[in-house]
Amino acid sequence: MAMGTSAEQTAWLCLDGVPGVGPVRGLRLLAKASPEQLCQMDAEQLQQLGLSWAQIDALQHPDYQRIERVVRWCDEPGHNLISYLCDDYPAWLREIPAAPLLLFVDGDLSVLSAPQIALVGTRNPTPGGRAVAAMLTEGLVAEGLVITSGLALGIDATCHQMALRAQGRTLAVLGSGLAQCYPRRHLSLSREIVAQGGALVSELWPDILPCAENFPRRNRIISGLSLGTVVIEAAAQSGSLITARYALEQGREVFAVPGALQNPLAAGCLHLIQQGAKLVCSAADIVEEIAVHMGDHGIRQACLPLSPVSDCLPSSKLLDNVGYEVTPIDVVVQLSQQPIDRVIAELLELELAGWITSVPGGYVRTRRD
Repeated sequence: MAMGTSAEQTAWLCLDGVPGVGPVRGLRLLAKASPEQLCQMDAEQLQQLGLSWAQIDALQHPDYQRIERVVRWCDEPGHNLISYLCDDYPAWLREIPAAPLLLFVDGDLSVLSAPQIALVGTRNPTPGGRAVAAMLTEGLVAEGLVITSGLALGIDATCHQMALRAQGRTLAVLGSGLAQCYPRRHLSLSREIVAQGGALVSELWPDILPCAENFPRRNRIISGLSLGTVVIEAAAQSGSLITARYALEQGREVFAVPGALQNPLAAGCLHLIQQGAKLVCSAADIVEEIAVHMGDHGIRQACLPLSPVSDCLPSSKLLDNVGYEVTPIDVVVQLSQQPIDRVIAELLELELAGWITSVPGGYVRTRRD
């Protein structure tokens, strides 16, 4: 069940609000003590657990006014805060590396654990791309699948809207807090999603405004909730390819809709197909691949083990280019001699694993070898 008491919610929020304590490090701390116990420890005990003095200060002196506002948001009808340890936490998401410690949910909690497919793509689709997105969505809804996407313009919105039109349920994962719907023009769409039995989800506190760095991070949740990810029209550098890469790393199916060679929006999909993604021409192509997972979905959820938390050094050489003082992202790009999109993706993974943290002006390393 979702967290019920204000005291429990406050303790989790205090832990989640500590700078540099991401999902991986947070779970490592939870293996030692509960959030309530961590909040009651003295500085020496917290230091023994590996927290810095700045982190200890943040845990012992949180912004209680802000936390109180978040707790009030959670008390509103239809709003829920679920932790990694809650029964309502979706088991498929719990499987992934760096699963979120907290999920803020507006809507029906049951939709998070229902069999679902992620559909993602460009924000500027062609008419043909929209038609394919609508066709696939309608077919998948007819098979009883929840449609998961990111509420963005273009393909995301088309899939959410078609799912509602087909009397299905859809789930939107936001790159902002749930009180800060983005894009703003989709506020009415977000309300329709909730009203029709779907849900809005974010790992970010409700008051957090949208910013560029949060969108790649939310993509791992879109793929992590889903049995597979379908990419519909994506350029060579599309953010949708980040979602597909996360799906692949999470052991989920990756699907791609082919397009004409001269269409720039087909380049990303064609690349995925070259790399082994399943070519999709109909909803039946998708259902055929995931049918085995749909059949035992409930049993699988009931017996999924908790993912072990790795304490190993990351394989990314990018870590060597981030110092203990602020390192601008352009400096990291220059030192690593890698494309900026790959640098951003690897920096995100390092941050989620607790090795670095984003600060104004760049990144700072938070852990030593």
